[in-house]
Amino acid sequence: MTEKTATITLITCTSCGKPIPPAAEATKFLCPNCGEIQIRRCGKCRKFGRPYKCPKCGFIGP
Repeated sequence: MTEKTATITLITCTSCGKPIPPAAEATKFLCPNCGEIQIRRCGKCRKFGRPYKCPKCGFIGP
């Protein structure tokens, strides 16, 4: 019998690029400018107001 290992791909914070683990304090929303890209931010980046940039339209927000 062979064991199968499951791998998960963690989503990353749009602001800092670090992985956001499951059940971590984070938020996700569509880009307020183009509305096509989902922005994901970790709790620390939200708390400190670090900027994020939409990869599609280039919008920069707090």
